[in-house]
Amino acid sequence: MALKFRSRDERSQQEHQTSADVVPLTLTERRVATGMSAFEQGAVLAGRLIFGGYFIYSGIKHFTERETMVSYARAKGVAFPQVAVLGSGAMLVVGGASLLTGVKPKLGASLIAAFLAGVTPKMHDYWNAGDSGQRMHDFVDFTKNLALIGGAAFAAAVAERPRAVV
Repeated sequence: MALKFRSRDERSQQEHQTSADVVPLTLTERRVATGMSAFEQGAVLAGRLIFGGYFIYSGIKHFTERETMVSYARAKGVAFPQVAVLGSGAMLVVGGASLLTGVKPKLGASLIAAFLAGVTPKMHDYWNAGDSGQRMHDFVDFTKNLALIGGAAFAAAVAERPRAVV
């Protein structure tokens, strides 16, 4: 078997010729880039319910347990603790609802990330805790919030899909 080298002109002519019985080789089934499998759709739905629901619940607690949270914020040296608790509760509810429903999820994830980035070092400053039990509690909450910031950043970075998908 001999190899034949074709000139550029010969290659160009061959590329422009098409035959009805020539089919491109396909090794795997092709999927539309915007489509998701049933598993992926289920994972997105579960993620929205769990992640968004967590923040809605936390935001509602800012209103139902307002006095306790205001007292804690005041003890941590937060300026205008009443406004801070109510404002952060609103951020959580709106951001969580956005993530849960899929309506403007980038905005919702940004609200959540902004809330966590502001609250985490102020409210969970484990390095300032005198009591070892409080230090451990704040450390756990601090690292949990870091993970949630990562999740919110991930949610903000994922391309938004049309509402009809999930």
